[in-house]
Amino acid sequence: MQPHHEALIAQGWQAITDEGFIGLVGPFFQRQIDGDLHFIFPTDPRHHNLRGVLQGGALMTFADRSLGITARFHTKAARTATVQLDVQFVDATQIGETVAHTPRLVRATRSLVFLRTDLMVGDRVVGIAQGVWKILA
Repeated sequence: MQPHHEALIAQGWQAITDEGFIGLVGPFFQRQIDGDLHFIFPTDPRHHNLRGVLQGGALMTFADRSLGITARFHTKAARTATVQLDVQFVDATQIGETVAHTPRLVRATRSLVFLRTDLMVGDRVVGIAQGVWKILA
């Protein structure tokens, strides 16, 4: 874990990581404030694309993981699977910037969860994500 990640943990953020793919691109961070889940993604040089800005797939991975966590949070489901994820890239994210978002539950049925979010750097929208997650038995 990088030194600035330790500072985030000291501020109350929890690291989201695992032995799989997120272990390669993360960590991402989350915390709960007033009943809402908040997420941040501190970008670093390994996340760049050929143009030197944040790789779109890294932003999509962040959105997918954090929205999936939010689906489980709202439904108390042990497992969910992404059915659909739509991401619009609104503005470039510079390496070193931190992407933040607070997902919004649109609707949850017995089997599906609909979520959306604005991916932000400060007050600048860099992406918009929405998707559907299936609650697994």
